[in-house]
Amino acid sequence: MFERNPVSIAPRGSVAATPVAGESLRDRKRRQTRERIAEAAFALFDERGFDEVTVDDIAAPAEVGRKTFFRYFGDKEKVVFSQESDTLRELDSEDDPATPALPDLTAALGESRRLVVALCAEARHAAHARLVDKHPELADRHTRKLRHYADRLEQHLVSRGTPRPAAILAAQIALACYHTAWRLAGHEPRRSHARQVQLSTHYESRSLSTMPTTAPHRGDKPVGLVLSQFS
Repeated sequence: MFERNPVSIAPRGSVAATPVAGESLRDRKRRQTRERIAEAAFALFDERGFDEVTVDDIAAPAEVGRKTFFRYFGDKEKVVFSQESDTLRELDSEDDPATPALPDLTAALGESRRLVVALCAEARHAAHARLVDKHPELADRHTRKLRHYADRLEQHLVSRGTPRPAAILAAQIALACYHTAWRLAGHEPRRSHARQVQLSTHYESRSLSTMPTTAPHRGDKPVGLVLSQFS
C-alpha cells in the first residue's frame, strides 16, 4: 500500500502563466486549470502508479473538485493522453500558406523529423512513455493516437505542397522511426526518445537515398520503381 504523501505542484496561477497571443482571460484560466490537473495527475502516477491513483487524489493537489476534473477529462486515461490535442493544435497552427513548400520526399522527411522530435521532447513525454510501458491497458489508445498523428502529419505535408504519395510515405516512415526509437530508448535509458527519433530518421533517410531502382519486386512492380514516384 502506498503512503499518501501530499503531492507538490506549482502554486495556483503559476502554471502556464505566460499568456498566449489572442487568448482571452477566461481561456487562459481554463488552460491553467487543465494543465494543473494534468501536472498533479502525472506527479501522482509517477509516485504511486496509474492504478493506485483516484480522481479524488488528482483533484486535491490541483485544487479542483470532481466535477471540474470531469469537465476537462472524462477519466484518468484521458489525462495520460492529454497532450494529444495540444500537439495536433500546434501542428494545425503551422498550416500557413506563407511557409516554405515541401516539394519532395527529402523535404517531407525533414519536416516529419522536426515535428516528431518536438513531440518526443514535450515536458511530460517521458512520464507518458513510462506509464504506457507499465500498463498494457493504455497501449491500444497509444497506438490509435499514433495512427491519428500520422494521418494528421500526412495532411500537413500535403498542405505544404508535398505530393500525396510522398506525404504518405514520409508520415509512415516517421511513425516507424517513432516506434523504433521507443524500443531503443527503453533498452538504453540514458538516451532520450527524442534523440533516438533523430537517429532513426537519419538512418532511414540514408537507406532510402541508397536504395536501388531495380528488384526486389512487389507484385509486378520493382520496389525501387514504386519509390521513384516519391522523389
